[in-house]
Amino acid sequence: MKRQRGHKARLCLTPAQASAAEDQGHAARALWNLVHDWWTMLPKGCRSLAAADTAIRQGRKDLPWLGVLPAQAAQAVLKTYFQAWKNCWEGRAQAPAFKARFRSRMAIDIPQGRDLQIVRLNRRWGRMWAPKIGHVLFRWTRDLPVGRRADKGNRVSGARLVKEADGWYVVFRVQREVPEPAGHTGPTVGIDRGIAKPLALSDGTFREHGPWLTKGETKRLRRLEKARERRRRARKPGERDSRRLTRTYNQIARLRATAKRRAVDWQHKTTTGIAETFSRIGVEDLSITRMVKSARGTVEAPGRNVRQKAGLSRAIAGEAWARTVTMLEYKTADRGGIVVKVPAPNTSRRCSACGRITPDNRETQARFVCKNPDCGFEANADTNAGRNIDHAAGQAVSGRGDLGDTRSAKRQPPTRPHAT
Repeated sequence: MKRQRGHKARLCLTPAQASAAEDQGHAARALWNLVHDWWTMLPKGCRSLAAADTAIRQGRKDLPWLGVLPAQAAQAVLKTYFQAWKNCWEGRAQAPAFKARFRSRMAIDIPQGRDLQIVRLNRRWGRMWAPKIGHVLFRWTRDLPVGRRADKGNRVSGARLVKEADGWYVVFRVQREVPEPAGHTGPTVGIDRGIAKPLALSDGTFREHGPWLTKGETKRLRRLEKARERRRRARKPGERDSRRLTRTYNQIARLRATAKRRAVDWQHKTTTGIAETFSRIGVEDLSITRMVKSARGTVEAPGRNVRQKAGLSRAIAGEAWARTVTMLEYKTADRGGIVVKVPAPNTSRRCSACGRITPDNRETQARFVCKNPDCGFEANADTNAGRNIDHAAGQAVSGRGDLGDTRSAKRQPPTRPHAT
């Protein structure tokens, strides 16, 4: 079977190369906005991929500053925009919109893998070719199918240059031929996602992490945020940001990017260990977008506990629950396992031993005690929820009868008691 994965590596650009990459990134963003305006202004009957391609070719002739963007990268912008509309039409995403300069990430596509000319220089560094930028160095952290190792089934099919807060990165599209995974023979598990306990497993174990920033980094971040607010208040309405305020913005963004890299690294290591151990992984089918929705309300009907809800929403967003599930899905599929999504209601209130839902069964936020006189089961509240999720995932799989095709379980009967 063919498997395509992305591999992200840090670029080492000279000042001239960084300037050229930024020019291309701005041109790609502007081209997206031009295509968006052209697409939305035309009648539906006049919209087509061929007409958009003709408009882009004419625009590159009429606007010299669009010429800094390679032709293939310009075609990739059009394909990405058209795919965004297809995702919207099929209900997978919202409609594409205008890309603001300071709220969008610079990205430059190199759609053809043969144009990259990847060469490994030594143990730490590799070299690639970027159109209209030249040969650039990147950190070699994983073997890529290049040179003699490359063939039709194992190759780098393309790449994308991306600018993060701490510099430029390249994301390679790596295609490999791998054997069909055998069925996973490990045990099953249910995972409850939370804040105090990021991941609580039904076997009674937890996957936890510390703060993403050190104490010194946290103090520096707070100091920079205070300086940002002082400089923003000193700015007159309509006045452009000063260089000092822009530098403060960049320093804050770099610290937050550091925290995100550490969070993603923890998620990768944790999900890899879980996928290698368990054959079936049950998770709650949460609507995270609704969970982090603001509670401010309106002027006529203001919300309650707005500050507390905002803090909870930040904590949920910081844990990146959806990214954890995405990692589990493709990693378990590579190892012959499955991820089953089960309905979230009552997973924390139901007793995993007797199966009953009784009021006040949570003595504290972290402790579950069943109030059924015939049961009296006690456990960590997150562990109890994980056991209920594991039961529900098992019923969903047995109800459908096909382990390989199971991805979610929207409707299912209540879970049965856990075997003690």
